[in-house]
Amino acid sequence: MTSEATGDDACRGVKIDGTPSLQELKGTPGFPSEERIRKGPVAVIECVEQIPCNPCETACPHGAISVGSDITALPVLDEEKCTGCGICVAACPGLAIYVKDYTFEDKRASILFPFEYLPLPEKGQTVEMTDRFGRVVCTGEVLLINNSKRNKNTVVIKAAYDKKYFEDVVSMQRLPRE
Repeated sequence: MTSEATGDDACRGVKIDGTPSLQELKGTPGFPSEERIRKGPVAVIECVEQIPCNPCETACPHGAISVGSDITALPVLDEEKCTGCGICVAACPGLAIYVKDYTFEDKRASILFPFEYLPLPEKGQTVEMTDRFGRVVCTGEVLLINNSKRNKNTVVIKAAYDKKYFEDVVSMQRLPRE
């Protein structure tokens, strides 16, 4: 799995852009290993700031995310316990968690991500998938829109996209208002 991001982005990060770089993320305890990623759906926690927050820990029914008694600690992902169920995605107030599945199909991966913009896409719609800097990376297909009450007003979308952009894709571009 290689990133399509430019070399420039590798030296940037949360202190320069306000967005963590892939290099920074891979150094956090919430980012799954490449070995785990290749096994199926898994939560990816893009949390690099030590702030008082722990809803992801209490939301996970499998005990796969722990913050501990110091709620300013970074969330730790227990890769073996994570089933990729996605309950943590809507629970994160910082919209910093998504679930990726490298094994979704031969040529496509999938992502389950929070989306708090209107209008919402429709199932089957082709959308522009974006990286963590908001740049369009590739197109994707919307597979599911979960707007259940359990999500507490955070819509969770599942989309499929070309596997070669696996590390880069984190969301989709906002749709134009009519």
